[in-house]
Amino acid sequence: MQELTDRQKNILTLVIHEYNRSAEPVGSGHIVENYHLDLSSATVRNELAELTEQGYLRQPHTSAGRVPTEEGYRYFVGRLMRDTNLPEDTRRTISHQFYQMPNDIHQWMKLAASVLASQSKGASLVTAPHSHQARFKHLELVSTHGRQLLAVMVVDGGDIHQTLLTLEEPISQEQLSNIAAKFNQLCQGKDFKAIGEVSGAFSAAEQVTFNWIVNTLTHADTMLSGEVYLDGITNVLSEPEFADSGEARRALHLLEERSMLQDLLSRTVLTTNTSGVQVLIGGEGTWDELRDCSIVLARYGSPEQATGTLGVLGPMRMSYGLSISVVRFISTLLSDLVAEQW
Repeated sequence: MQELTDRQKNILTLVIHEYNRSAEPVGSGHIVENYHLDLSSATVRNELAELTEQGYLRQPHTSAGRVPTEEGYRYFVGRLMRDTNLPEDTRRTISHQFYQMPNDIHQWMKLAASVLASQSKGASLVTAPHSHQARFKHLELVSTHGRQLLAVMVVDGGDIHQTLLTLEEPISQEQLSNIAAKFNQLCQGKDFKAIGEVSGAFSAAEQVTFNWIVNTLTHADTMLSGEVYLDGITNVLSEPEFADSGEARRALHLLEERSMLQDLLSRTVLTTNTSGVQVLIGGEGTWDELRDCSIVLARYGSPEQATGTLGVLGPMRMSYGLSISVVRFISTLLSDLVAEQW
């Protein structure tokens, strides 16, 4: 594509601004009238035709105005959009909300998802901080019925794993508590390899528990993200371009389906460092579910400790400056909180 002139850059920016506001095609007369340009409608019309020819705009119908294409949005985000920050009072309010919360990662994640959704007016995604080498933190064993017991294990980073285990014969809650205390002492801070090397005589109930601990930590190491928190789904479903179609539902399904989400994260922010924000526009030719959407993603945390992902999803005509600034701010805030937690 050819380099745009300053006038074309200005007109493309105005078209994107107006289309993001109204969700309606933008014509030359509207631009001239509303922005008092020192240009005739004919001149603007010619520039719109040139931008369309170059692939930055498209014309839905012959007599209609123009709307931005994926390439138009990419050019705008990459080269025309000004770097923005959240207002200082908004940042103070959000920070105060987090530091008023108890020192609880689950509550932080829920709050982060809520703030991202409310600020961006889109759907939000937050994954719990996840260590790439899962380490044992705490175990609880609870008697349920007969030979069954509930095993709950917490790993560093706050991920919680639980299952029902079946023993060869029933044992008391006191015995289960003693077994849990034994493994809390033996396994504290160890990964699955170190725990697998633990030696000693185990009872039948201890062996069942031990095998589950090792298998669960081994599986946790293969996961690319922790628990997923979503918010703001109705924000996306209420957008005019999604009102009578399944496009938004397909995009939201990508966020809710764990295997698809893992694929998205493994190819994007999880392969980068924690300092940047990544913008995916129209699925980037890879995710058909996102062809009418954009998603802004960032990592948070520390690679040496634990990392997570957060982002917002909305229609392609989302407010990129606002979405990027709120994602960047929450990413920095959660990174500080994770560092303090560890």
